[in-house]
Amino acid sequence: MKLSRPQRSFCSTLLALALGFPLLAQEAGPLPATSEAASDSQYPPPKQAPQQSAVPAASPAVPAATDSKPPARIQVPTGTHIPLVLHNGISTRSAKPGDPVYFETLFPVMIDGRVAIPAGTYISGEVTESKRPGRVKGRAELMVKLTNMILPNAYQVDLNASPGGAAGTGGGETMDKEGKVTGDSDKASDAGTIAKTTAAGAGIGAIASRSASGAGIGAGIGAAVGLGAVLLSRGPEAELPRGSTLDAVINRPILLDADKVQFTSPGQASTLPGPPNREPQRSRVPF
Repeated sequence: MKLSRPQRSFCSTLLALALGFPLLAQEAGPLPATSEAASDSQYPPPKQAPQQSAVPAASPAVPAATDSKPPARIQVPTGTHIPLVLHNGISTRSAKPGDPVYFETLFPVMIDGRVAIPAGTYISGEVTESKRPGRVKGRAELMVKLTNMILPNAYQVDLNASPGGAAGTGGGETMDKEGKVTGDSDKASDAGTIAKTTAAGAGIGAIASRSASGAGIGAGIGAAVGLGAVLLSRGPEAELPRGSTLDAVINRPILLDADKVQFTSPGQASTLPGPPNREPQRSRVPF
């Protein structure tokens, strides 16, 4: 169909508009952002809280309940006697307070059918008093206290005990209930010394003067000599020689841990020999 000139001009205009509009849109660029979008770009979005794990945190471990019961104890009651033998001799001649003494048990101590203190247990202590005998009166005195005990397995415990019973010292020492060792008395020896010197003086005076008056004078002189010898000499010392035997008397209960007292034998007693018998020490005159 053949178009008229005006129609052809109108169609050309429409075609030009259809082809040019996209080019104009590209040259103009994108539309400016709205004010709401701009304000959102100025402030960053709030941080989101970290998501918690669905698995609950493990609770701290609770320690297992422990047994609060105290360890079992074995009690050695007050008044128990423990036979001992002395390892180091002591005497009032040289001993002083604080000097150590060392003993060893000779027989086991049984508690409820089990060995609590075996033979061969070491016991130590110290001298608390040492008094020499007087020249005219007063006997020698010696006191010892026992403070420590070491069992054969090296288990060590405190001890509160004192010597008691008869003391096997080989001499005339005696021991009281408080553990005081008292030296022997020498009154018989004193009387014998004076009697001997009196008799000797009387004999010498009788021979020299061949009369009774001379014998009397000699006896008086002899008695004076004997009395002087007694006054110038001390009495017997109190001694506990090495090997002396005595008892330790417990003054306060001893508590032993049962798990440390597991002895299956009575122990081994000391073979230390006892002291020899001692004669009276005083010898003032040669007759």
